Amino acid sequence: MFKKLAKIKYLPNNFEVIQDGDYVICAISGKKIPLEKLNYWNVKDQEPYYSYKEASFKREKKD
Repeated sequence: MFKKLAKIKYLPNNFEVIQDGDYVICAISGKKIPLEKLNYWNVKDQEPYYSYKEASFKREKKD
């Protein structure tokens, strides 16, 4: 299923594929995220998150 790691530029409401691939790796859990299921990321830190749980964890960690 997962063949190649993509390089992504995360934008406020979307993302841009810089280098073709079919997945990215969650910055918190290390889980592989298929690009078609990528819904959570941080524009400032340029990091993807597997789910709202990982995104919330990152936000809480900063506070």
